[in-house]
Amino acid sequence: MDLKNAPITLAEVADAAGVGESTVSRVLRNHGSFSEKTRARVMAAVDKLGYVPNKIAGALASTGTPLVAIIVPSLSNIVFADVLSGVTRALEVRQKQAVFAVTEYDPMREEALVAAVLAWRPEAVMLVGLEHTEGTRKLLRAAGCRVLELLDIDGEPIDIAVGFSHRSAGRATAAHLIEKGYTRIAYVGHDMERDTRSAKRLEGFVEQLNQAGLTLRDREIRNAPSSVSAGKAGLANVLSRSPDVDAVYFSNDDMALGGYFHCLSVGIPVPDRLAIIGFNALDICRHTPQPIASILTRRVEIGRRAAELLLEDAPAQTVDVGFLLVPGETA
Repeated sequence: MDLKNAPITLAEVADAAGVGESTVSRVLRNHGSFSEKTRARVMAAVDKLGYVPNKIAGALASTGTPLVAIIVPSLSNIVFADVLSGVTRALEVRQKQAVFAVTEYDPMREEALVAAVLAWRPEAVMLVGLEHTEGTRKLLRAAGCRVLELLDIDGEPIDIAVGFSHRSAGRATAAHLIEKGYTRIAYVGHDMERDTRSAKRLEGFVEQLNQAGLTLRDREIRNAPSSVSAGKAGLANVLSRSPDVDAVYFSNDDMALGGYFHCLSVGIPVPDRLAIIGFNALDICRHTPQPIASILTRRVEIGRRAAELLLEDAPAQTVDVGFLLVPGETA
């Protein structure tokens, strides 16, 4: 071991201050009896040596830690970054430490990560969505900590759920296209087996179409995560099979942006020849030559509200923050 990189220990601080380790511990925790002179000596030694207390080790000696574990499907998707922003801003006010883990939309990986973070005895675990393996649900129910499930309320939460109805969002999207007079409607989406929320949106969308006496003219499900390239290729495939389609619903704005780029590249007039609508109302899609029609989701608010409920020690509940349809100029 390279001793130059070894962390300064509590014993070294105690030796530099000329006191016992237990005294240093009491000063750093600001708990127990010690004089102001002793505190000054200890803090001078801490400052001189650059000592950083191992707060996790100390907390594990008690019943828990001030940690809040947040497990998300991806960090490359701005949606989850927005949620994390809302959570961390609220937690920082109360000096709670957020730690993150990424599942890559793999439910078994989520289960393994839940087991790993629970070993640190967090104060709470936050996850995205309501669908988990039975093993994950058992772990969380037995953990004795708060559980907050975010971005979805279409189901039964373990403890607290904060989000909106994806089925309702899908229905609202279909209603908008129907109201605009579109009847030959297709769908382009990404892997729905892992992203269950996109599957719920499609269910609601199809239900609304059926109520109006319509059916999907075509659908393209890409066996891959959502991306601009997947949306572009997906729309090209749909139009090659069903050239008379007059509107396309994309599973999210990444996919819709790709569809819009395809239209630009081959000269398809939007929305005169083909309407495009997505989901999430990402900032980039508001600044395309024609702002893309979408559903605005209140992602930062969801994160903030979940953190506030945790800090309030609120009872188990479901909080619907709603969504907003943004007409844009593409539908």
